[in-house]
Amino acid sequence: MSLFKSIATFGGFTLISRITGFLRDMVLANLLGAGAMADAFVVAFKLPNLFRSLFAEGAFTSAFVPLFSQKLVSDGRKKSLFFAAQAIAVLIVFAALFVLLFEIFMPWVVDILAPGFAGDADKMSLAVVLCRITFPFLFFISIVSFQGGILNSFEKFAAPASAPIILNLTMIFSAFVLVPFMPTAAHGIALGITIAGILEMLYLHFALRKIDVRIHPYIHIFKIMHNPEIKMLFKRIAPGVVGAGIYQINMMVDTIIVSLVGTGAISWLYYANRLQQLPLGVIGAAISVALLPILSKHLKAGDTVQAQSTQNKAIEYGLLLSFPAAVLLIVLAEPIVQLLFQHGKFLSSDARQTALAVMAYSVGLPCYVMVKALMPNFFARGDTVTPVKYSAVVFLTNLTFNLILMHYLGHVGIACATTIAAFVSLLQYICGLKKRGFWQFDRELIKKMLKIVFISLLMGACVYGVDMQIAPLLPAGKLLLLIRLAVLGIFALAIFLIMAKLFAVINFNDILNMMRRKHGQTTK
Repeated sequence: MSLFKSIATFGGFTLISRITGFLRDMVLANLLGAGAMADAFVVAFKLPNLFRSLFAEGAFTSAFVPLFSQKLVSDGRKKSLFFAAQAIAVLIVFAALFVLLFEIFMPWVVDILAPGFAGDADKMSLAVVLCRITFPFLFFISIVSFQGGILNSFEKFAAPASAPIILNLTMIFSAFVLVPFMPTAAHGIALGITIAGILEMLYLHFALRKIDVRIHPYIHIFKIMHNPEIKMLFKRIAPGVVGAGIYQINMMVDTIIVSLVGTGAISWLYYANRLQQLPLGVIGAAISVALLPILSKHLKAGDTVQAQSTQNKAIEYGLLLSFPAAVLLIVLAEPIVQLLFQHGKFLSSDARQTALAVMAYSVGLPCYVMVKALMPNFFARGDTVTPVKYSAVVFLTNLTFNLILMHYLGHVGIACATTIAAFVSLLQYICGLKKRGFWQFDRELIKKMLKIVFISLLMGACVYGVDMQIAPLLPAGKLLLLIRLAVLGIFALAIFLIMAKLFAVINFNDILNMMRRKHGQTTK
């Protein structure tokens, strides 16, 4: 499967997942608002997802997928699946112990993650209970990430990309079915999170069965630890915890610091981050997941020319999709937030504060997407140490600017710090890859990137100008707001596509030919 098709498959299902995620967040905003209960729930929701990004989808997947993909090429299916059986056994043991320890020490964990809760005993107590309900989700989602890594290695991207839809739908379902029987709405939705982990695990189990992959954990755990391949896996996992999860680490640092700003600030940043996660998750994650196994196989085969070409395409696709998305999020931040979240307990003042954070986050969005496209270049070569060094610098940058800007800009300053850290991260990856001779910008790629930036800014200026003319003429109302955004979205897409054609940024004939080939293969 080509990189374009892989990204399109993963990104398409991820887009559906993000849409259902917005429906979920609309339900959350309606039931929880942006007060103390919402702040406690956000901490409980972020906690297992932080370690999911660090250990499961981050370090473990980044270390496991290249090894497994390369073994498929060199050793064949049978030996590769035996290696996977050993790896899942190790993952299950360590994930279970980790979850158990956190359940025991949860009050201290919450005290570290949300120090601002210390002055409110009820808020702290609620956060501890909710975290204990949601944290077992980490165990199940770790297995899900492992299952998804195997499917991605076989270039089966649809099931792993669609699995998060289960989480979103289960949380929505729990809001109507479980909440009436729970002490608070937060309790019911928190329970739905853990139930969703079990359902996702079963879903990917059947997806593996469909490609005749049956993996039974190899129970001789002490024998496994002496396996040199498993030792290699662990050597790559340890530094990869930081390298692959720097974005989530920075998000958690933001949560820790913003808990000191005041009630509601955690929720404003959460909803702003959710909007940013739509393009970042759809584009950045799709490119990163699709690129890693493909790049690993090219490098294993010694095809450095094809590896360079694939990396260039990943950068091009990333900027082509992320930069116009960032521009539109900045220009239309407030009406988008009003449409999605301003109802029930989520007030107009909450929408304004959230929109400011959206704009601050969006400036750094293209940088994070390009980092997602560049990071697999190190992982595919088995280098998980270099991203750690970069991540340490990014972490310190984010922390320093958090502490400085929060005093002047509150929660918006924290979002600005994240954006500054994104620029620092991208600069490090560009310089590091060039220095090692792994990859560098060529002239054609730079020209195309400059064209993308120009037509995106032109599109944003046109949309802003039109919106300034029509917005004052429209009365209040969600339906009219939806129509306004839909018209502006179509207008923006039309401008971008016309300019992309004029500046030769997109070759529509190539896309049509790919679609025809795909249709021809489907109808045979």
